Formats: sequence, structure tokens, C-alpha cells
Amino acid sequence: MEIKKDFNVESSSDAKKVPKRIAFIKSRTSARVRQEEEDMVMTVPNLVVREIIAFEILVIVLAIISLLFNAPLEWIANPEHTPNPAKAPWYFLGLQELLHYFPPIVAGVIFPSLVIVALIVIPYFSVNLKQEGLWKQSRQQTLVVLLVSVGIVSTTLLLFSVYVMLVPTLMIVGLMIVPYVSSRESGFVGWLATRPLSWWIMTWFVTIVIVLTIVGVLFRGPEWTWTWPWHEIY
Repeated sequence: MEIKKDFNVESSSDAKKVPKRIAFIKSRTSARVRQEEEDMVMTVPNLVVREIIAFEILVIVLAIISLLFNAPLEWIANPEHTPNPAKAPWYFLGLQELLHYFPPIVAGVIFPSLVIVALIVIPYFSVNLKQEGLWKQSRQQTLVVLLVSVGIVSTTLLLFSVYVMLVPTLMIVGLMIVPYVSSRESGFVGWLATRPLSWWIMTWFVTIVIVLTIVGVLFRGPEWTWTWPWHEIY
């Protein structure tokens, strides 16, 4: 009976490129496997200690500020004199800004739920396991998926006239496409090319939250109309 060989024997020290291997071990010689060292540190104590130090510094700074400056509180609550506009605490103003554009069920329930689910699920996508740059593989397919996704999001934002989200979204997409159209592999463009998909999504999310919060704090006046911060000066 003839046995067919389905592999070729070749000399290589890289087990990833040549998965089928034949090892000849001489007598009194132990086999050694080279292990690649990864850039990895333990959460405890490396990360936890830094978080504790940052938390303590923040508490100290806030305590010093509270001793030097009074809190910007308004007058005592009076049901006969409600402020216009009635603004939520600053950390909820981004959500209140969304309520200005979308129905309450969309801005208050659906959007926050989708964001929370996305932040939990995205890190476990197979595209993030190697943490490679967005354009590392399948450049054409990635470009098509990106343009289609951005087109759907941009169209939705245009229909509801949510320009405060549309402009930052297009700016971030522009930065994402820069490594695709540029051949430079160093400097700022090279750094952008190494950013994975999860990093871009998180950057977009944080940018949108910051922009919505700033607009809600500084640019919303009576009846939640657009008001410049220096409007009361004149």
C-alpha cells in the first residue's frame, strides 16, 4: 500500500509559518521551544495601584478646590420660579442634548442600551484579538464596510438635523481614512495606521459625549435654543 505524503519537510525555526514539524532530538538532549515575549502586565498590582493613586490625587485636588472656591449653586428651589432652561447635572447634559433631537424612547433607552452593549461586546470581536491596525488586512473590504456604515449613520443624523454629532463623526472618519490614502508609515500618519477598530470606536464615543456635554453646558439657553456663551454680555 502506497502512503501519500501531504507535506514537505523544510528547515525552519518559525512554528507559525511551518505548522507541521519533524524534530530530531539526540540522546541526552532536551527539546527547547522559543516563546515570544508579549507586552503584557498584570492588572494587580500594576493597573490597580495606578488607579488608586490617581483616585487619591483627584480627591485631594477636589478638596483643595472646595476650600478655595464656593460651589456655583443657584438660589433655593422655588416651585413658582423654575429656571429656563431646566438643565440636568453636567454629566447628564449629553443625554439631555440627545433628547432635543430624538424621541425620548430613542435617546433615553435605545441609544444608551446600544452603547453599553457595544462597549461590552466589541472587545471580544475576533478583529480585536490581534489588535492590528484598521487597514492591516482586507483594505478594500474594510473601506467599503466603513463607508456604508458611516453613510447610514450620517443619513440618520441628517434626517434629525443632529449636526453636533455629524461633524465630529465625519472628522473622525476623515482621520481613519488618512492612513488608507497616504503611503507614509511614520509620524502621525503611521501612528494612526496602528490604531485598531476598537480604538476608533471608543474615540468616536468619547468625542461625541464630550461635544454633546459642551453644547448642553455652554450653548443652550431659554427653551433650549442655541445661545452663544457671551450672549448675556450685551
